[in-house]
Amino acid sequence: MTTMNMLQAINNALDIAMAEDEKVICFGEDVGVFGGVFRATSHLQEKYGKARCFNTPLVEQGIIGFANGLAAQGAVPVAEIQFADYIFPAFDQIVNETAKFRYRSGDLFNVGGLTIRTPYGGGISGGLYHSQSPEAYFTHTPGLKVVVPRNPYQAKGLLLAAIRDPDPVLFLEPKRLYRAAVGDVPDDDYQLPIGEAEVVKEGNDITLVGWGAQMEVISKAAELAEEQGIACEVIDLRSLLPWDVDTVAESVFKTGRMIVSHEAPLTGGFAGEIVATIQERCFLYLESPITRVTGLDTPFPLVLEKEYLPDHLKIFEAIRESVNF
Repeated sequence: MTTMNMLQAINNALDIAMAEDEKVICFGEDVGVFGGVFRATSHLQEKYGKARCFNTPLVEQGIIGFANGLAAQGAVPVAEIQFADYIFPAFDQIVNETAKFRYRSGDLFNVGGLTIRTPYGGGISGGLYHSQSPEAYFTHTPGLKVVVPRNPYQAKGLLLAAIRDPDPVLFLEPKRLYRAAVGDVPDDDYQLPIGEAEVVKEGNDITLVGWGAQMEVISKAAELAEEQGIACEVIDLRSLLPWDVDTVAESVFKTGRMIVSHEAPLTGGFAGEIVATIQERCFLYLESPITRVTGLDTPFPLVLEKEYLPDHLKIFEAIRESVNF
């Protein structure tokens, strides 16, 4: 085991994947000698050469179009979009090409080896163009997988699983955790299952669901609730497409209450999908309405970032209201 932050864990996963399979290729804006804007690809070009780790033009649609072509020819591309806010020029390529390649050919050809990495979310005072959480746009897309780690251990295991997965994967990296999240990570090669949630903490009174950086906030809220005798069950989805309906439903059967929290705006956020599904599954077991604690329906603000983000106090208040309903 080695103590790593999330960036080091991601770099380690890429290193292992590239060492194991010469078909793995990393590219994106400034990922070469510079090592990426956050240094996630540091030293990979030095170690594996310019043919396998290289810079691209500042054209996101071109990056993913190029990645689709490589993957269709048997390569294993790991494409980086420098910020998730910049992924929208590539939206057509991801939704209409990447996600549908296998389907439209009857599996005669596919781009299943493609992984798209991108930093996302707020918490770094990045303002409206460097803080968005666009996961819900892509969870509406059959043919993709969407994965979000919350710590270095998950980042390495889930990224290796994503690179080796037979389906294209969008790998969203919570940028505010890049250096803030530190933990012990196995030195060896390992994978974590895509599509399986993790029960971070068991409890009987209410179920708290989230993913990525929001898990730290949810855990703080659960600690405040514990001080008032409320036992929270905390679930990290880890994967949004597919998401682990069964684990969440089993928890709500037990607790009768649920809160879902994410940074993205309320309207059209992925929490709505979770709430609708669990309401269908668990309606007769619910003791109170399922609650969403999310970002606001406004562009992401710079000066008012702390007011915008769904913090532990907002979640704690939602827990109290649900339990006292």
